[in-house]
Amino acid sequence: MSNTRITLGMVGGGPTAFIGAVHRIAMRMDDRFQLVAGALDVDPDRGRAFAGTLGIAPDRAYATYREMIDKEALRPDRIDAVVIVTPNFLHFPIAKAALEAGFDVICEKPMTTTLEDAEALAALVETTGRRFVLTHTYTGYPMVRQAREMVAAGEIGKLRRVEVEYLQDWLAAPVENTGAEGAVWRTDPKQAGQGGAIGDVGTHAWNLAAFVAGEEPTHLLAELSTLVEGRRVDDDAAILMRYASGAKGSILASQVLPGNGNNVSLRIYGDKAGLEWRQESPEELWFTRLGEPRQMLRRNGAGATAAAVAGSRVPAAHPEGYLEAFANLYRDAADLIAGKAVTTMVPSARDGVSGSKFVQACLMSNGKGNVWVEIG
Repeated sequence: MSNTRITLGMVGGGPTAFIGAVHRIAMRMDDRFQLVAGALDVDPDRGRAFAGTLGIAPDRAYATYREMIDKEALRPDRIDAVVIVTPNFLHFPIAKAALEAGFDVICEKPMTTTLEDAEALAALVETTGRRFVLTHTYTGYPMVRQAREMVAAGEIGKLRRVEVEYLQDWLAAPVENTGAEGAVWRTDPKQAGQGGAIGDVGTHAWNLAAFVAGEEPTHLLAELSTLVEGRRVDDDAAILMRYASGAKGSILASQVLPGNGNNVSLRIYGDKAGLEWRQESPEELWFTRLGEPRQMLRRNGAGATAAAVAGSRVPAAHPEGYLEAFANLYRDAADLIAGKAVTTMVPSARDGVSGSKFVQACLMSNGKGNVWVEIG
């Protein structure tokens, strides 16, 4: 590494991009990274001007990702990793170029728009030996990590059911027709991939379920709907899941339900107990043993596990939230890139392949008339 901080080059995340700003805040929170290069916007002049406001030197504000990767690879103070925060269809070519040039990668989800590309990218990660982190934000919440530890420790007993909901309303009207930022490319199958809600928020729900349960379903049945007339991708999805162990599950992923901003919830049940978590109350994890009253567990409170404590930054009773969860992923990424041991499962290229298999299975199930299909 070039200095005590890990140096980054960002692709995408320009002045009108929501998620780029989130990444930049998260990477700075623990002072482990420094953003020194970027190809930040499809408009090169606008991208260079914005880079200047972020303190990026003019000679490291690039017109394209290809220029950034090629020129950074030749510098004695080359960047350590590439951060990808572009529309989905660009994830694969950028990540491929970065890995082949010897850079580690931090990438927005979904990893790619096709399963074929996801598998090729995962193979390239293995071949190059580089680190690849997929930013599935919800795995960064301390109480989600505690839930995973409790399930793995047998606290809920044998798994019976996993229920995840990811509900939004920002696409409840055809806002893409007005040019709304983010809506245009997310509803364009050429840029977002064939999966709409299932690719954008469904993959988060799928990853959250697998992260906490410690296993993935083998079969699913999906009903994908396009509830806004004229839209070219699904915007509402209901999915049933079956596990090899006999457990059942479901995912409800929708972007068209009025009254839901970013409503993410998880419920997981075994034969001994159940756990419930909601992003809108992220510091609370409800734990109920069979036949006993519900118990609220809090970050850094009584009953907190090592994962919850390690994932915290501020004292108990002082609230943490989305940005801190995102920063936990960046802290894990810093440890990986620095070659340090990481005890938490960090979303990787393998999770990207899993998400692509989920989307493909949903499309197949829906296309065949809402039937059960094998995943992968």
